[in-house]
Amino acid sequence: MKLDLERYKELADNKAKENKAFVTRLRKKKPKTLDNSAYNAHVEAFEKIDCLECANCCKSISPIVIDRDIDRIAKHLKMKRPDVIDQYFEIDEDQDYVFKETPCPFLMPDNYCIIYEARPRACREYPHTDRKRFYQILNLTHRNSFVCPAVYEVLESLKKEY
Repeated sequence: MKLDLERYKELADNKAKENKAFVTRLRKKKPKTLDNSAYNAHVEAFEKIDCLECANCCKSISPIVIDRDIDRIAKHLKMKRPDVIDQYFEIDEDQDYVFKETPCPFLMPDNYCIIYEARPRACREYPHTDRKRFYQILNLTHRNSFVCPAVYEVLESLKKEY
């Protein structure tokens, strides 16, 4: 079954207020079982959703890219660091490196990443729903639910539990 990104975006939009209130409440409560519940919801979501079918994160948002990421990408591309920065990155309003354009310049038409082994840490960890101290990123999780169908599913699963 083909992933319907428009449907997920509409669902996330329709539940925006409800989900914002939920993550605000969860953040205050900090349930001891939250990390485990989020991890289990993450695993369950990714059993249904294939990132290669979606790639909406790569198509619509840019990760924060740190110096080590740029060095790794430069080495992978066999380019000099300043040339990689000039070609692919800009500094945003928070003084962080981000890609100059979306979709990601390294995203291929089949949704594979040409620098997958050297991709930025933020890409490696996205959508962050399997991390420890999950309560710390609940606001980010809410924002990511508009981009990533798996994050939307994680939130829905957590709402059933809490």
